[in-house]
Amino acid sequence: MSKTMVYEVEVMFGDCDPAGIVFFPNFLKWMDASSHNFFIKCGLPPFREMEATRGIIGHPLLEIGTRFFRPATYGEKLQIHTSVEDWKDKVFTHKHVVMRGDVVLCEGTETRTFVTKHPNDPSRIKSISVPEDVKRLCS
Repeated sequence: MSKTMVYEVEVMFGDCDPAGIVFFPNFLKWMDASSHNFFIKCGLPPFREMEATRGIIGHPLLEIGTRFFRPATYGEKLQIHTSVEDWKDKVFTHKHVVMRGDVVLCEGTETRTFVTKHPNDPSRIKSISVPEDVKRLCS
């Protein structure tokens, strides 16, 4: 079972559409930020340090899915609860539950992979197996 980390955001006026409802891509932006926050809170260094020490340059998004249940508006504080739903050899699935207090607003999943620069062409990236120490830190 994965750890769950909580990333908090305050909804700003500019995050909303003219009706005052959070514009849906902002939920995806916050889930992405929560994905990065998850690994930092689990004890991994930022990717610029991981690149310098291990050659890992990031964990790009391969697939995303979201379900929206309730709206949010400016002035509210939201909590994104992030955990790893599934570890496979080269990919993992982050689960995000966006809440306002006890109310679930949105759920999302992201399929991601860890990557390094491609050894034959540094302008490309190459997926690698999820490092075992990363799995241990996050479990």
